[in-house]
Amino acid sequence: MHFATPPVINTLKQPTSWAWVEQALANLDTILLDHSHCERKAAGVALNLMFRYPSNTQMVRMLTAIAREELEHFEQVNQWLERRDIPLGPLSSPPYGAGLKAQVRSKEPERLLDSLLVSGLVEARSHERLGLLAAHLPDPELADFYRGLMASEARHYGTYWILAHTYFDNDIVTRRLEELAIMESELLTNLHPEPRVHS
Repeated sequence: MHFATPPVINTLKQPTSWAWVEQALANLDTILLDHSHCERKAAGVALNLMFRYPSNTQMVRMLTAIAREELEHFEQVNQWLERRDIPLGPLSSPPYGAGLKAQVRSKEPERLLDSLLVSGLVEARSHERLGLLAAHLPDPELADFYRGLMASEARHYGTYWILAHTYFDNDIVTRRLEELAIMESELLTNLHPEPRVHS
């Protein structure tokens, strides 16, 4: 096993459209509720990988930190929901998550590689979109909150890239990441009619 810093961090193929920013700002309560769901799901992704690969000591250690931080963010977003009198409740999921999950191959070790890279891509897109919210939200306090989350999102996707390069050869990671990044951008080509963080 080797520990290598990946040569590229943010490999998003297409930037988020301005149409998404407009949709998000016009439906901020829904975006905040969806953000709560996203933080909970992100903690679950890290925990699921820890349970699935308990002998990968380095990965378990690094993902423990991510899961803890995602749950802290979950709590912080929920505090914003309370302040704005937005009740916690279910939301339908956009095609994004299911579309990426469908790209994860079922056989090992490809399943581990794809799981790490997909998780990294989701975190990279989250980092980009939280940055857009921070830049354009009219509420300066909420904008500061999102600005503060950006560093964590960058650290999270960096962790997933590093883990991929730790357990797999660079050429394999680079080639597969290119394929998945193209799929990730294609899933966001058409703006989903229901406002979501990843719509």
